[in-house]
Amino acid sequence: MTAHVSRTRHLDPELDLTIQRVIRAPKQALWNAWTTPDQLAQWWIPAPLKLRVDALELAPGGAFVTRMSEDGTEWHPHVDAVFLVIEEGSRLVFTNGVSSSWHPALPDPVAMTTEIILGDHPEGTDYQAVVRHGSPEQRARHEELGFFDGWGTVTDQLAAAVE
Repeated sequence: MTAHVSRTRHLDPELDLTIQRVIRAPKQALWNAWTTPDQLAQWWIPAPLKLRVDALELAPGGAFVTRMSEDGTEWHPHVDAVFLVIEEGSRLVFTNGVSSSWHPALPDPVAMTTEIILGDHPEGTDYQAVVRHGSPEQRARHEELGFFDGWGTVTDQLAAAVE
C-alpha cells in the first residue's frame, strides 16, 4: 500500500469502485486540471459532450456544480455536490449526497462520495479515484451504468491534457 492510499478510508469492495493509474505528469499539473474551472471543463466528461463548471469552491462545504451539453447550447445537470476535504495538491473529496445548497440530495442515478488522490510516483503521479456508494445495489448500478468505461475515458482525457 502506498502512502497516499493509507490516508484514505478503508476500501470496501462491496461498496466502492476505484480507478488507479500512473499519469506521466507532475502532481501539480493534475491538481490544476481538477481545480481550475477552464481546465476541468476540457476533460471531465467523455468527449464529445461538453462540460460547464458553474461552481468550484475549493473549501470544505464549498459548492461543486457542473452541467453538461451535447451541443453547447442546452445544458443539463451533471454534478451538484459539496467538497468535504481539500488537501492542497494531493486530495479532493466531494459528495453528491448533499447538494451545493447543503440540502440532502437523492441524485440520479446514484449518490456517491468521490475521493481523488494524487500520490508521488517515479514516473509522474499515482492517480486514484475512489467512488463510494451507500449500498452494494448502488455500487452495482453505477458499475452497470458504465463506471469503468466513463471514469476510464475521463482519466484517459485527463492524462492526455497533462502529459
